Amino acid sequence: METKNQTKTTAVKGTLTAGMIRELVRNIYRSAHEAKAQGKKVAYFMVASQYDEIVRAMDIVPIPTENYAGLCAAKRDMERFLLRAEEDGYSQVLCSYARIGLGFDSLRKELGKIPENAPDGGMPEPDMMLGSSAVCDPRFKWYQAAGRYLNVPSYSIDVVAPPVQADLNEVRDYYIRYQTEQFRGLIAFLEEQTGKKLDEDRLWETIKLGDEAWRLWYEIDRLRVAVPCPMPTQDHFSIMVAGHYYCGTQVAVDFYRQLYEEVKSKVEEGQGVIPVEKYRLLYGGGLPPWHTLWIFNYFESFGAVFVIENVYRGYDPVEVPSYVKDPVEYLAWRAFLRFTQRHERARKNSGHPVVERLLQLIDDYKIDGVVFHACRSCRATTVGQIHIKNLLGRYTDIPMMQLVSDMVDLRDYSEAQWKAQIGGFIDALSARSKR
Repeated sequence: METKNQTKTTAVKGTLTAGMIRELVRNIYRSAHEAKAQGKKVAYFMVASQYDEIVRAMDIVPIPTENYAGLCAAKRDMERFLLRAEEDGYSQVLCSYARIGLGFDSLRKELGKIPENAPDGGMPEPDMMLGSSAVCDPRFKWYQAAGRYLNVPSYSIDVVAPPVQADLNEVRDYYIRYQTEQFRGLIAFLEEQTGKKLDEDRLWETIKLGDEAWRLWYEIDRLRVAVPCPMPTQDHFSIMVAGHYYCGTQVAVDFYRQLYEEVKSKVEEGQGVIPVEKYRLLYGGGLPPWHTLWIFNYFESFGAVFVIENVYRGYDPVEVPSYVKDPVEYLAWRAFLRFTQRHERARKNSGHPVVERLLQLIDDYKIDGVVFHACRSCRATTVGQIHIKNLLGRYTDIPMMQLVSDMVDLRDYSEAQWKAQIGGFIDALSARSKR
């Protein structure tokens, strides 16, 4: 196996505010340990499940297991957990996020304590596990498998959206009613586990905080249309922590307000990520290579800046009808509107909502090239990626490339191969710009 560069992991950021995220990440796990010590409830949970505000309103401290896997990769401390999961029978082609989590839980059970020197103090044993069907099957199968190591209850919900061919006016009520039922089932489970009822006023408070944080995040991304770009994609993969793991809190709102002011100031002063911005790139899809985020700086050495991305992004704002007065129904409406924003446009054009989003980003952000990352163990973001790339090529002639590795497993990464591919891609960008 090729020798990997073990000294480089994270990327040099473009904003000062992004540097605050490291402490927010530490606080995720510190808060969970403190909550356990105080007898409060903590829960494993999945990102983008649309139930964040419910969990916060119930005063349950969330432990984002996917984030912990990314943290381990960024710290280059994932191998012991991956190998342990594989020793327990989990295939190397299964989600590497899940393998790190399962390997961690397995070691913690065997040792009777947190594995020594686990990043950020490790994950304490949860009181419950909250899965969902959103995005992929490991988001509920993972916690089922974790039952081998944890004797705690789990609950999973459906998070669903209609196919692009559906008549939204015809199916809307059904989907919203179904999603509402799913949320209410989760609330009943949480009430049973905590011994207290959900306070609807408190839920409205967390919803308003969540909506405000996501609105600010959207406005920050809109500032990035500026030439030169004031904030790069490597910052995005840090700052998304506030929106996804602190959703429904004042912490997220305050963080994005500060970031907005910094990015706005950079735009007004004409400050870019690098001195000379030659090429503007779109991170078109696939989970980021948490083990090698410095690769974004390598692109910058050629004058290429990733100015926007199509993964772990904030949702574009949606407007829930004013007549919706129930907070749980509001969450169901919001989820439906978020997931169907580009359905009508797709039906009239490419037939694919993701392609429509990419086309819109290419136009808005003056994109010169698109880079995809095919993650070997993430079917959800990799299966269909070539199709999306080919379909996108029918509507634009800008250069595109696909890097292949994994989001956290270094065994699927070759630095030499990536650099060779990137060199060819930069040549294609240069040739096109000369034309």
